[in-house]
Amino acid sequence: MTYPDLTTLQWLTFAGAAFMIGLSKAGLKGLGMVLVVLMASAFPAKASTGLVLPMLITGDIMAVIYYRRDADWSYVWRLIPAAAVGVILGVWIGEGLDDETFGNILAVIVILGLLLLILQERRPPSQQFVRHPLVSGFTGLAGGFTTMVGNAAGPVMSVYLLATRLPKREFIGTAAWFFLIINWIKVPFHIWSWETIDWQSLQLNLVVIPAILIGFWIGIKVVALIPEKAFRYFVMIVTAITALKILFT
Repeated sequence: MTYPDLTTLQWLTFAGAAFMIGLSKAGLKGLGMVLVVLMASAFPAKASTGLVLPMLITGDIMAVIYYRRDADWSYVWRLIPAAAVGVILGVWIGEGLDDETFGNILAVIVILGLLLLILQERRPPSQQFVRHPLVSGFTGLAGGFTTMVGNAAGPVMSVYLLATRLPKREFIGTAAWFFLIINWIKVPFHIWSWETIDWQSLQLNLVVIPAILIGFWIGIKVVALIPEKAFRYFVMIVTAITALKILFT
């Protein structure tokens, strides 16, 4: 996929996704699901995951630099081993899927993620429950699988980390380190197995780095100003509508 191949709508979607990645990595959680479904609407579903991944890693690096002192590594190490297994499972399942089936699975994952977020809003799990090895293992596995198949592990990880009752900065820092590590684990599979990352797609990613930087800078400024509950509800509604569009188109 090269520059001349993109339509105006695809360019706008691509740049908008980059901007939203900057916002989400600065701490405005929930936008990740929106950009995933928007990209899957504008591009072939599987190809969109490879286009998004380098942008996510760029945002992860920014977040890790800014929140480098705020991560709780005990939660990161609980999740990473099972998440790596989940990534491999996602590679295996996604390998032979056609684009329509892949898009449908992506939409279902996003909708299930929304249901998890809604459930968390109504009845947050206890810290004792979250610390159980089986819970962290299952969360890591689900997070690894969903991030490989659709870069859509945000809801799973948000439910888990919100239940830990970590302060806001530690929440963001812990998530940033987890996603930086797991996203780098995904890169070889996207290059050599799915072939969704190549030099041409990386060139496209380089063009929108300024949009990620601007989004991250703005996100840092407004993360403490936006009413979080109202923002989460807005994101849930927009994401649900877009995911249903993918599922039934």
